[in-house]
Amino acid sequence: MPENNELEKTLWAAADKMRSNMDAAEYKHVVLGLIFLKYISDAFNDMHAQLLEGKGDFEDANPEDPDEYLAYNIFFVPEKARWQFLQDNAKQPKIGKFIDDAMDAIEKINPSLKGILPKIYADPELNKQRLGELIDLLGTIGFNQDGHKAKDLLGRVYEYFLGQFADAEGKKGGQFYTPESIVKLLVEMLEPYNGRVYDGCCGSGGMFVQSEKFVLNHQGNIKDLSIFGQESNPTTLRLARMNLAIRGIDAQLELGDTFLNDKHPDLKADFILANPPFNISDWSGEQLRDDVRWKYGVPPTGNANYAWLQHFIHKLSPNGTAGIVLANGSMNSNSGGEGEIRKNMIEAGVIDCMVALPSQLFYNTMIPACLWFLARNKTNHKFRNRSNEILFIDARKLGEMTNRRNRKLTEADIALVASTYHNWRNKDPKGLPRHEDSPIKQSDKVSFAPDSSKRPLGSVYQDIAGFCKAATMDEVRANNYVLMPGRYVGAEEVEDDGIPFDEKMNALTTKLAEQFTKGAELEKTIRQNLKGIGYEF
Repeated sequence: MPENNELEKTLWAAADKMRSNMDAAEYKHVVLGLIFLKYISDAFNDMHAQLLEGKGDFEDANPEDPDEYLAYNIFFVPEKARWQFLQDNAKQPKIGKFIDDAMDAIEKINPSLKGILPKIYADPELNKQRLGELIDLLGTIGFNQDGHKAKDLLGRVYEYFLGQFADAEGKKGGQFYTPESIVKLLVEMLEPYNGRVYDGCCGSGGMFVQSEKFVLNHQGNIKDLSIFGQESNPTTLRLARMNLAIRGIDAQLELGDTFLNDKHPDLKADFILANPPFNISDWSGEQLRDDVRWKYGVPPTGNANYAWLQHFIHKLSPNGTAGIVLANGSMNSNSGGEGEIRKNMIEAGVIDCMVALPSQLFYNTMIPACLWFLARNKTNHKFRNRSNEILFIDARKLGEMTNRRNRKLTEADIALVASTYHNWRNKDPKGLPRHEDSPIKQSDKVSFAPDSSKRPLGSVYQDIAGFCKAATMDEVRANNYVLMPGRYVGAEEVEDDGIPFDEKMNALTTKLAEQFTKGAELEKTIRQNLKGIGYEF
Protein backbone atom coordinates (compact mmCIF):
# COMPACT_ATOMS: atom_id res chain seq x y z
CA MET A 1 0.00 0.00 0.00
CA PRO A 2 1.35 3.46 -0.79
CA GLU A 3 2.63 5.51 2.14
CA ASN A 4 0.16 8.24 1.25
CA ASN A 5 -3.07 6.73 2.59
CA GLU A 6 -4.96 9.87 3.55
CA LEU A 7 -8.21 8.54 2.08
CA GLU A 8 -7.95 5.33 4.12
CA LYS A 9 -7.25 7.37 7.27
CA THR A 10 -10.21 9.65 6.63
CA LEU A 11 -12.53 6.69 6.01
CA TRP A 12 -11.28 4.93 9.13
CA ALA A 13 -11.79 8.00 11.31
CA ALA A 14 -15.34 8.40 9.99
CA ALA A 15 -16.20 4.70 10.33
CA ASP A 16 -14.68 4.42 13.81
CA LYS A 17 -16.71 7.42 14.94
CA MET A 18 -19.90 5.52 14.07
CA ARG A 19 -19.29 2.51 16.27
CA SER A 20 -20.41 4.28 19.48
CA ASN A 21 -20.02 1.82 22.34
CA MET A 22 -19.67 -1.22 20.12
CA ASP A 23 -16.61 -3.37 20.74
CA ALA A 24 -13.99 -3.19 17.97
CA ALA A 25 -13.95 -7.00 17.70
CA GLU A 26 -17.66 -7.02 16.77
CA TYR A 27 -17.65 -3.82 14.71
CA LYS A 28 -14.82 -5.23 12.61
CA HIS A 29 -17.18 -7.78 11.01
CA VAL A 30 -19.85 -5.14 10.40
CA VAL A 31 -17.48 -2.85 8.49
CA LEU A 32 -15.38 -5.44 6.66
CA GLY A 33 -18.49 -7.32 5.55
CA LEU A 34 -19.87 -4.13 4.00
CA ILE A 35 -16.55 -3.33 2.27
CA PHE A 36 -16.61 -6.82 0.77
CA LEU A 37 -20.21 -6.35 -0.37
CA LYS A 38 -19.32 -3.02 -1.97
CA TYR A 39 -16.36 -4.61 -3.73
CA ILE A 40 -18.22 -7.52 -5.32
CA SER A 41 -21.12 -5.23 -6.23
CA ASP A 42 -18.77 -2.80 -8.01
CA ALA A 43 -17.05 -5.65 -9.87
CA PHE A 44 -20.46 -7.02 -10.86
CA ASN A 45 -21.63 -3.58 -12.07
CA ASP A 46 -18.60 -3.19 -14.34
CA MET A 47 -19.25 -6.56 -15.95
CA HIS A 48 -23.01 -5.97 -16.07
CA ALA A 49 -22.46 -2.73 -18.03
CA GLN A 50 -20.26 -4.52 -20.59
CA LEU A 51 -22.81 -7.30 -21.01
CA LEU A 52 -25.59 -4.76 -21.48
CA GLU A 53 -23.56 -2.99 -24.15
CA GLY A 54 -23.20 -6.33 -25.95
CA LYS A 55 -20.11 -5.56 -28.00
CA GLY A 56 -17.39 -7.99 -29.17
CA ASP A 57 -17.21 -11.08 -26.97
CA PHE A 58 -20.36 -9.92 -25.16
CA GLU A 59 -22.63 -9.85 -28.20
CA ASP A 60 -26.04 -11.44 -27.42
CA ALA A 61 -24.94 -12.01 -23.80
CA ASN A 62 -27.55 -12.08 -21.03
CA PRO A 63 -26.50 -9.68 -18.23
CA GLU A 64 -28.68 -11.57 -15.72
CA ASP A 65 -27.09 -14.98 -16.41
CA PRO A 66 -24.71 -15.94 -13.54
CA ASP A 67 -22.62 -18.11 -15.90
CA GLU A 68 -21.58 -15.02 -17.87
CA TYR A 69 -19.85 -13.73 -14.72
CA LEU A 70 -18.38 -17.05 -13.63
CA ALA A 71 -16.31 -17.21 -16.81
CA TYR A 72 -14.55 -13.99 -15.75
CA ASN A 73 -14.11 -14.97 -12.08
CA ILE A 74 -16.66 -12.35 -10.98
CA PHE A 75 -19.35 -13.04 -8.37
CA PHE A 76 -22.94 -12.71 -9.55
CA VAL A 77 -24.91 -10.30 -7.34
CA PRO A 78 -28.73 -10.63 -7.32
CA GLU A 79 -30.70 -7.42 -7.82
CA LYS A 80 -31.67 -6.83 -4.19
CA ALA A 81 -28.11 -7.51 -3.03
CA ARG A 82 -26.56 -4.84 -5.23
CA TRP A 83 -25.02 -1.85 -3.51
CA GLN A 84 -27.32 0.66 -5.20
CA PHE A 85 -30.41 -1.09 -3.78
CA LEU A 86 -28.89 -1.09 -0.28
CA GLN A 87 -27.80 2.54 -0.51
CA ASP A 88 -31.26 3.56 -1.73
CA ASN A 89 -32.70 1.89 1.40
CA ALA A 90 -29.94 2.92 3.84
CA LYS A 91 -32.33 5.12 5.88
CA GLN A 92 -35.00 2.40 6.20
CA PRO A 93 -35.40 0.79 9.66
CA LYS A 94 -35.22 -2.63 7.96
CA ILE A 95 -31.80 -1.94 6.39
CA GLY A 96 -30.18 -4.57 8.66
CA LYS A 97 -32.50 -7.28 7.34
CA PHE A 98 -31.94 -6.11 3.76
CA ILE A 99 -28.17 -6.58 4.19
CA ASP A 100 -28.50 -10.02 5.82
CA ASP A 101 -30.82 -11.09 3.00
CA ALA A 102 -28.29 -9.77 0.48
CA MET A 103 -25.49 -11.81 2.07
CA ASP A 104 -27.70 -14.93 1.99
CA ALA A 105 -28.65 -14.40 -1.66
CA ILE A 106 -25.01 -13.91 -2.70
CA GLU A 107 -23.92 -17.09 -0.90
CA LYS A 108 -26.70 -19.14 -2.47
CA ILE A 109 -25.77 -18.18 -6.02
CA ASN A 110 -21.97 -18.28 -5.44
CA PRO A 111 -21.12 -21.60 -3.72
CA SER A 112 -17.48 -20.59 -3.16
CA LEU A 113 -18.69 -17.90 -0.72
CA LYS A 114 -20.88 -20.26 1.32
CA GLY A 115 -20.45 -19.68 5.06
CA ILE A 116 -18.05 -16.76 4.57
CA LEU A 117 -20.24 -13.65 4.69
CA PRO A 118 -21.39 -12.14 8.00
CA LYS A 119 -25.15 -12.07 8.64
CA ILE A 120 -25.22 -9.86 11.72
CA TYR A 121 -26.84 -6.69 10.44
CA ALA A 122 -30.44 -7.35 11.62
CA ASP A 123 -29.22 -7.64 15.23
CA PRO A 124 -31.52 -5.37 17.31
CA GLU A 125 -28.50 -4.02 19.21
CA LEU A 126 -26.89 -2.72 16.02
CA ASN A 127 -27.79 0.95 15.62
CA LYS A 128 -29.60 1.13 12.26
CA GLN A 129 -29.11 4.87 11.86
CA ARG A 130 -25.34 4.43 12.22
CA LEU A 131 -25.50 1.44 9.86
CA GLY A 132 -27.16 3.62 7.22
CA GLU A 133 -24.48 6.29 7.69
CA LEU A 134 -21.80 3.64 7.27
CA ILE A 135 -23.35 2.48 3.98
CA ASP A 136 -23.36 6.09 2.75
CA LEU A 137 -19.71 6.49 3.77
CA LEU A 138 -18.51 3.29 2.09
CA GLY A 139 -20.56 4.21 -0.97
CA THR A 140 -18.03 6.98 -1.61
CA ILE A 141 -15.13 4.51 -2.10
CA GLY A 142 -14.20 4.26 -5.73
CA PHE A 143 -16.60 7.02 -6.70
CA ASN A 144 -15.71 8.59 -10.08
CA GLN A 145 -12.95 6.02 -10.72
CA ASP A 146 -12.85 3.31 -13.35
CA GLY A 147 -13.53 -0.25 -12.26
CA HIS A 148 -9.93 -1.41 -11.88
CA LYS A 149 -8.86 1.55 -9.75
CA ALA A 150 -12.01 1.41 -7.64
CA LYS A 151 -11.49 -2.29 -6.90
CA ASP A 152 -7.82 -1.77 -6.04
CA LEU A 153 -8.81 1.04 -3.69
CA LEU A 154 -11.38 -1.18 -1.96
CA GLY A 155 -8.69 -3.82 -1.47
CA ARG A 156 -6.40 -1.20 0.08
CA VAL A 157 -9.18 0.06 2.36
CA TYR A 158 -9.96 -3.50 3.50
CA GLU A 159 -6.28 -4.10 4.29
CA TYR A 160 -5.90 -0.76 6.08
CA PHE A 161 -9.01 -1.38 8.17
CA LEU A 162 -7.73 -4.83 9.17
CA GLY A 163 -4.62 -3.18 10.59
CA GLN A 164 -6.58 -0.46 12.38
CA PHE A 165 -8.94 -3.01 13.96
CA ALA A 166 -5.94 -5.03 15.13
CA ASP A 167 -4.61 -1.87 16.77
CA ALA A 168 -8.00 -1.06 18.33
CA GLU A 169 -8.39 -4.60 19.69
CA GLY A 170 -4.90 -4.69 21.16
CA LYS A 171 -3.87 -8.17 22.27
CA LYS A 172 -6.74 -9.97 20.55
CA GLY A 173 -6.09 -8.10 17.31
CA GLY A 174 -2.72 -9.74 16.86
CA GLN A 175 -4.42 -13.11 16.53
CA PHE A 176 -5.71 -12.25 13.08
CA TYR A 177 -3.25 -9.65 11.81
CA THR A 178 0.52 -9.46 11.29
CA PRO A 179 1.74 -5.87 10.77
CA GLU A 180 2.20 -5.13 7.09
CA SER A 181 5.88 -4.13 7.27
CA ILE A 182 6.83 -7.51 8.80
CA VAL A 183 4.90 -9.40 6.13
CA LYS A 184 6.55 -7.29 3.42
CA LEU A 185 9.98 -8.12 4.82
CA LEU A 186 9.26 -11.87 4.85
CA VAL A 187 7.97 -11.75 1.28
CA GLU A 188 10.86 -9.61 -0.02
CA MET A 189 13.38 -12.00 1.54
CA LEU A 190 11.79 -15.24 0.33
CA GLU A 191 10.73 -13.93 -3.11
CA PRO A 192 7.77 -16.26 -3.78
CA TYR A 193 7.57 -15.90 -7.58
CA ASN A 194 6.01 -19.26 -8.32
CA GLY A 195 5.17 -22.52 -6.59
CA ARG A 196 3.18 -23.58 -3.54
CA VAL A 197 2.81 -21.05 -0.69
CA TYR A 198 1.64 -22.24 2.74
CA ASP A 199 0.70 -20.67 6.07
CA GLY A 200 -0.49 -23.02 8.79
CA CYS A 201 -1.82 -20.17 10.99
CA CYS A 202 -2.97 -17.80 8.26
CA GLY A 203 -5.04 -15.29 10.25
CA SER A 204 -6.71 -12.86 7.86
CA GLY A 205 -4.47 -13.89 4.94
CA GLY A 206 -1.96 -11.04 4.90
CA MET A 207 0.95 -13.30 3.92
CA PHE A 208 -0.92 -14.38 0.80
CA VAL A 209 -1.93 -10.83 -0.17
CA GLN A 210 1.68 -9.63 0.06
CA SER A 211 2.87 -12.65 -1.96
CA GLU A 212 0.42 -11.71 -4.70
CA LYS A 213 1.58 -8.07 -4.62
CA PHE A 214 5.21 -9.20 -4.84
CA VAL A 215 4.55 -11.30 -7.95
CA LEU A 216 2.58 -8.54 -9.67
CA ASN A 217 5.17 -5.88 -8.76
CA HIS A 218 7.84 -8.02 -10.42
CA GLN A 219 5.81 -8.57 -13.58
CA GLY A 220 5.00 -12.15 -12.68
CA ASN A 221 1.74 -14.05 -12.99
CA ILE A 222 -0.32 -14.67 -9.87
CA LYS A 223 -1.51 -17.92 -11.46
CA ASP A 224 2.02 -19.25 -10.94
CA LEU A 225 1.27 -19.38 -7.19
CA SER A 226 -0.82 -22.06 -5.49
CA ILE A 227 -1.94 -20.97 -2.04
CA PHE A 228 -2.70 -23.21 0.95
CA GLY A 229 -3.65 -22.11 4.44
CA GLN A 230 -5.16 -23.27 7.70
CA GLU A 231 -6.69 -21.30 10.57
CA SER A 232 -8.22 -22.53 13.82
CA ASN A 233 -10.54 -19.55 14.41
CA PRO A 234 -13.66 -19.67 12.19
CA THR A 235 -14.37 -15.90 12.31
CA THR A 236 -10.76 -15.13 11.42
CA LEU A 237 -10.92 -17.61 8.54
CA ARG A 238 -13.95 -15.75 7.18
CA LEU A 239 -11.91 -12.53 7.21
CA ALA A 240 -9.15 -14.31 5.27
CA ARG A 241 -11.53 -15.68 2.66
CA MET A 242 -13.08 -12.24 2.13
CA ASN A 243 -9.61 -10.65 2.01
CA LEU A 244 -8.48 -13.02 -0.73
CA ALA A 245 -11.78 -12.96 -2.62
CA ILE A 246 -11.57 -9.15 -2.86
CA ARG A 247 -8.27 -9.61 -4.70
CA GLY A 248 -9.40 -12.52 -6.84
CA ILE A 249 -6.86 -14.83 -5.17
CA ASP A 250 -7.83 -18.49 -5.39
CA ALA A 251 -6.70 -20.30 -2.24
CA GLN A 252 -7.34 -23.56 -0.44
CA LEU A 253 -8.02 -22.30 3.08
CA GLU A 254 -9.14 -24.82 5.68
CA LEU A 255 -10.53 -24.59 9.20
CA GLY A 256 -8.96 -26.64 11.98
CA ASP A 257 -6.21 -27.09 14.54
CA THR A 258 -2.98 -27.38 12.54
CA PHE A 259 -1.24 -29.63 15.06
CA LEU A 260 -4.12 -32.03 15.75
CA ASN A 261 -5.74 -32.01 12.32
CA ASP A 262 -3.45 -30.96 9.49
CA LYS A 263 -5.82 -30.29 6.58
CA HIS A 264 -2.99 -30.37 4.01
CA PRO A 265 -1.25 -33.59 5.10
CA ASP A 266 0.48 -34.34 1.80
CA LEU A 267 1.48 -30.76 0.93
CA LYS A 268 5.15 -29.98 0.39
CA ALA A 269 5.40 -26.21 0.03
CA ASP A 270 8.01 -24.22 -1.88
CA PHE A 271 7.48 -21.21 0.38
CA ILE A 272 6.15 -20.97 3.91
CA LEU A 273 5.38 -17.62 5.53
CA ALA A 274 3.87 -17.68 9.01
CA ASN A 275 3.42 -15.79 12.25
CA PRO A 276 2.29 -18.41 14.77
CA PRO A 277 1.08 -17.27 18.21
CA PHE A 278 4.08 -16.76 20.52
CA ASN A 279 4.87 -19.22 23.33
CA ILE A 280 1.46 -20.92 23.43
CA SER A 281 1.15 -23.57 26.13
CA ASP A 282 -2.24 -25.08 25.24
CA TRP A 283 -1.29 -26.64 21.92
CA SER A 284 -2.27 -30.25 22.81
CA GLY A 285 1.37 -31.30 22.85
CA GLU A 286 0.71 -34.15 25.28
CA GLN A 287 -1.41 -35.86 22.59
CA LEU A 288 1.38 -35.68 20.01
CA ARG A 289 4.40 -37.19 21.75
CA ASP A 290 5.11 -39.66 18.92
CA ASP A 291 4.33 -37.39 15.98
CA VAL A 292 6.36 -37.91 12.78
CA ARG A 293 7.00 -34.15 12.55
CA TRP A 294 9.35 -34.09 15.55
CA LYS A 295 12.44 -35.01 13.53
CA TYR A 296 14.82 -32.95 15.66
CA GLY A 297 13.34 -33.65 19.09
CA VAL A 298 9.99 -33.76 20.91
CA PRO A 299 8.88 -30.18 21.72
CA PRO A 300 7.86 -29.39 25.31
CA THR A 301 4.13 -29.55 26.09
CA GLY A 302 4.32 -26.09 27.67
CA ASN A 303 5.54 -24.17 24.62
CA ALA A 304 4.66 -24.64 20.93
CA ASN A 305 7.53 -22.62 19.40
CA TYR A 306 9.61 -25.63 18.40
CA ALA A 307 6.51 -27.57 17.40
CA TRP A 308 5.72 -24.80 14.89
CA LEU A 309 9.28 -24.74 13.57
CA GLN A 310 9.35 -28.50 13.05
CA HIS A 311 5.84 -28.56 11.57
CA PHE A 312 6.95 -26.03 8.95
CA ILE A 313 10.18 -27.88 8.17
CA HIS A 314 8.09 -31.02 7.70
CA LYS A 315 5.88 -29.16 5.20
CA LEU A 316 8.77 -27.87 3.04
CA SER A 317 9.51 -29.29 -0.40
CA PRO A 318 13.07 -30.63 -0.98
CA ASN A 319 14.28 -27.14 -2.00
CA GLY A 320 11.68 -25.13 -0.05
CA THR A 321 12.34 -22.10 2.13
CA ALA A 322 10.40 -20.66 5.07
CA GLY A 323 10.19 -17.40 7.01
CA ILE A 324 8.71 -17.70 10.51
CA VAL A 325 8.02 -14.97 13.10
CA LEU A 326 8.69 -16.12 16.67
CA ALA A 327 9.41 -14.68 20.11
CA ASN A 328 13.06 -13.79 20.78
CA GLY A 329 13.25 -16.42 23.51
CA SER A 330 13.15 -19.13 20.84
CA MET A 331 16.71 -18.21 19.82
CA ASN A 332 18.34 -19.20 23.10
CA SER A 333 15.80 -21.16 25.19
CA ASN A 334 16.89 -24.43 26.78
CA SER A 335 13.79 -25.42 28.75
CA GLY A 336 11.98 -28.65 27.93
CA GLY A 337 14.75 -29.83 25.60
CA GLU A 338 14.43 -26.83 23.26
CA GLY A 339 18.19 -26.25 23.32
CA GLU A 340 18.80 -29.77 22.08
CA ILE A 341 16.19 -29.42 19.32
CA ARG A 342 17.80 -26.16 18.21
CA LYS A 343 21.24 -27.81 18.19
CA ASN A 344 19.91 -30.68 16.05
CA MET A 345 18.30 -28.25 13.60
CA ILE A 346 21.53 -26.26 13.30
CA GLU A 347 23.65 -29.38 12.77
CA ALA A 348 21.16 -30.60 10.15
CA GLY A 349 21.75 -27.36 8.25
CA VAL A 350 18.11 -26.24 8.02
CA ILE A 351 18.64 -22.76 9.52
CA ASP A 352 19.61 -20.21 6.90
CA CYS A 353 19.27 -16.77 8.48
CA MET A 354 18.20 -15.15 11.77
CA VAL A 355 16.90 -11.59 12.04
CA ALA A 356 16.38 -9.75 15.34
CA LEU A 357 13.49 -7.30 14.91
CA PRO A 358 12.97 -3.88 16.52
CA SER A 359 10.62 -3.60 19.50
CA GLN A 360 7.03 -2.30 19.31
CA LEU A 361 6.25 -3.69 15.85
CA PHE A 362 3.23 -5.70 17.04
CA TYR A 363 -0.19 -4.53 18.18
CA ASN A 364 -0.72 -7.45 20.49
CA THR A 365 2.48 -7.94 22.47
CA MET A 366 5.55 -6.19 23.80
CA ILE A 367 7.49 -9.47 23.57
CA PRO A 368 10.56 -8.89 21.34
CA ALA A 369 10.38 -10.92 18.14
CA CYS A 370 12.69 -12.41 15.54
CA LEU A 371 12.53 -14.02 12.12
CA TRP A 372 13.72 -17.57 11.43
CA PHE A 373 14.57 -18.34 7.81
CA LEU A 374 14.71 -22.07 7.11
CA ALA A 375 15.98 -23.90 4.02
CA ARG A 376 15.59 -27.61 3.39
CA ASN A 377 18.61 -27.66 1.05
CA LYS A 378 21.34 -25.01 1.41
CA THR A 379 23.40 -26.75 -1.30
CA ASN A 380 20.86 -26.57 -4.14
CA HIS A 381 21.98 -24.96 -7.39
CA LYS A 382 19.55 -22.05 -7.25
CA PHE A 383 21.73 -20.24 -4.71
CA ARG A 384 25.32 -20.63 -3.56
CA ASN A 385 26.31 -23.38 -1.12
CA ARG A 386 25.74 -21.99 2.40
CA SER A 387 25.93 -25.29 4.26
CA ASN A 388 28.71 -24.13 6.60
CA GLU A 389 27.16 -20.72 7.39
CA ILE A 390 24.24 -18.98 9.05
CA LEU A 391 23.58 -15.30 8.37
CA PHE A 392 22.79 -13.14 11.40
CA ILE A 393 21.13 -9.73 10.98
CA ASP A 394 20.53 -7.39 13.91
CA ALA A 395 17.74 -5.06 12.78
CA ARG A 396 16.81 -3.81 16.25
CA LYS A 397 17.87 -0.23 15.51
CA LEU A 398 15.72 0.04 12.38
CA GLY A 399 12.14 1.27 12.01
CA GLU A 400 10.25 4.46 12.76
CA MET A 401 7.45 5.19 15.24
CA THR A 402 3.96 5.50 13.73
CA ASN A 403 2.38 6.57 17.02
CA ARG A 404 3.32 6.53 20.72
CA ARG A 405 2.96 2.75 20.93
CA ASN A 406 3.92 1.27 17.60
CA ARG A 407 6.83 1.16 15.21
CA LYS A 408 7.05 0.01 11.58
CA LEU A 409 9.86 -0.93 9.23
CA THR A 410 10.24 1.60 6.42
CA GLU A 411 10.63 0.66 2.76
CA ALA A 412 14.36 1.48 3.09
CA ASP A 413 14.66 -0.80 6.14
CA ILE A 414 12.97 -3.65 4.30
CA ALA A 415 15.22 -3.14 1.26
CA LEU A 416 18.31 -3.07 3.50
CA VAL A 417 17.58 -6.34 5.32
CA ALA A 418 16.29 -8.18 2.23
CA SER A 419 19.21 -7.17 0.01
CA THR A 420 21.72 -8.11 2.73
CA TYR A 421 20.21 -11.61 2.78
CA HIS A 422 20.10 -11.83 -1.03
CA ASN A 423 23.67 -10.60 -1.44
CA TRP A 424 24.84 -13.25 1.03
CA ARG A 425 22.70 -16.03 -0.45
CA ASN A 426 23.04 -15.39 -4.18
CA LYS A 427 25.51 -17.15 -6.44
CA ASP A 428 26.95 -14.21 -8.37
CA PRO A 429 28.54 -11.60 -6.10
CA LYS A 430 29.29 -9.43 -9.12
CA GLY A 431 25.68 -9.04 -10.21
CA LEU A 432 23.92 -5.70 -10.36
CA PRO A 433 22.49 -4.31 -7.10
CA ARG A 434 19.02 -5.67 -6.43
CA HIS A 435 17.75 -2.17 -5.66
CA GLU A 436 18.77 0.27 -8.37
CA ASP A 437 17.78 3.30 -6.31
CA SER A 438 20.33 2.43 -3.61
CA PRO A 439 23.70 4.02 -4.44
CA ILE A 440 25.37 3.15 -1.14
CA LYS A 441 27.72 0.18 -1.18
CA GLN A 442 28.29 -2.09 1.78
CA SER A 443 31.91 -0.99 1.91
CA ASP A 444 30.81 2.54 2.85
CA LYS A 445 30.96 3.58 6.48
CA VAL A 446 27.35 3.53 7.63
CA SER A 447 25.52 4.63 10.75
CA PHE A 448 22.69 2.34 11.84
CA ALA A 449 20.91 4.92 13.99
CA PRO A 450 17.13 4.68 13.45
CA ASP A 451 17.03 8.11 11.79
CA SER A 452 19.93 7.38 9.48
CA SER A 453 19.29 8.05 5.80
CA LYS A 454 22.23 5.89 4.78
CA ARG A 455 21.52 2.26 4.03
CA PRO A 456 24.16 -0.21 2.80
CA LEU A 457 22.71 -1.86 -0.30
CA GLY A 458 25.56 -3.02 -2.46
CA SER A 459 25.63 -6.17 -4.54
CA VAL A 460 28.57 -7.84 -2.78
CA TYR A 461 27.97 -9.17 0.72
CA GLN A 462 30.34 -8.35 3.56
CA ASP A 463 30.00 -8.44 7.35
CA ILE A 464 29.12 -5.09 8.94
CA ALA A 465 29.89 -4.66 12.63
CA GLY A 466 26.72 -4.09 14.63
CA PHE A 467 24.44 -5.20 11.79
CA CYS A 468 25.23 -8.44 9.96
CA LYS A 469 27.59 -11.40 10.21
CA ALA A 470 27.93 -14.60 8.19
CA ALA A 471 28.94 -16.96 10.99
CA THR A 472 30.51 -20.36 10.41
CA MET A 473 29.12 -23.49 12.02
CA ASP A 474 32.15 -23.57 14.30
CA GLU A 475 31.32 -20.07 15.53
CA VAL A 476 27.74 -21.12 16.25
CA ARG A 477 28.98 -24.19 18.11
CA ALA A 478 31.36 -21.99 20.12
CA ASN A 479 28.33 -19.90 21.13
CA ASN A 480 26.59 -23.02 22.43
CA TYR A 481 24.07 -22.97 19.55
CA VAL A 482 22.54 -19.68 20.66
CA LEU A 483 21.04 -17.92 17.61
CA MET A 484 20.71 -14.33 18.83
CA PRO A 485 22.27 -12.04 16.20
CA GLY A 486 23.69 -9.75 18.89
CA ARG A 487 26.08 -12.56 19.85
CA TYR A 488 27.63 -12.56 16.38
CA VAL A 489 27.42 -9.13 14.75
CA GLY A 490 29.48 -7.40 17.45
CA ALA A 491 29.42 -3.69 18.22
CA GLU A 492 28.94 -1.04 15.58
CA GLU A 493 32.16 0.64 14.53
CA VAL A 494 32.30 4.24 15.75
CA GLU A 495 34.03 6.78 13.52
CA ASP A 496 37.13 8.36 15.03
CA ASP A 497 36.48 12.08 15.58
CA GLY A 498 40.19 12.82 16.10
CA ILE A 499 39.85 13.94 19.75
CA PRO A 500 42.39 12.21 22.06
CA PHE A 501 40.94 9.84 24.65
CA ASP A 502 42.40 11.79 27.64
CA GLU A 503 40.83 15.00 26.35
CA LYS A 504 37.43 13.31 26.01
CA MET A 505 37.64 11.94 29.57
CA ASN A 506 38.66 15.34 31.01
CA ALA A 507 35.73 17.01 29.27
CA LEU A 508 33.35 14.35 30.56
CA THR A 509 34.52 14.55 34.18
CA THR A 510 34.40 18.37 34.09
CA LYS A 511 30.80 18.24 32.84
CA LEU A 512 29.82 15.76 35.55
CA ALA A 513 31.46 17.91 38.22
CA GLU A 514 29.54 20.97 37.00
CA GLN A 515 26.27 19.05 37.14
CA PHE A 516 27.06 17.80 40.63
CA THR A 517 27.83 21.36 41.84
CA LYS A 518 24.58 22.67 40.33
CA GLY A 519 22.70 19.84 42.01
CA ALA A 520 24.25 20.62 45.41
CA GLU A 521 23.41 24.32 45.04
CA LEU A 522 19.82 23.47 44.07
CA GLU A 523 19.43 21.19 47.10
CA LYS A 524 20.77 23.95 49.38
CA THR A 525 18.24 26.46 47.97
CA ILE A 526 15.34 23.99 48.39
CA ARG A 527 16.31 23.31 52.00
CA GLN A 528 16.46 27.07 52.79
CA ASN A 529 13.03 27.65 51.21
CA LEU A 530 11.49 24.76 53.15
CA LYS A 531 13.04 26.05 56.39
CA GLY A 532 11.36 29.41 55.73
CA ILE A 533 7.91 27.80 55.86
CA GLY A 534 8.59 25.66 58.92
CA TYR A 535 10.03 22.45 57.46
CA GLU A 536 13.59 21.50 58.36
CA PHE A 537 15.58 18.37 57.39
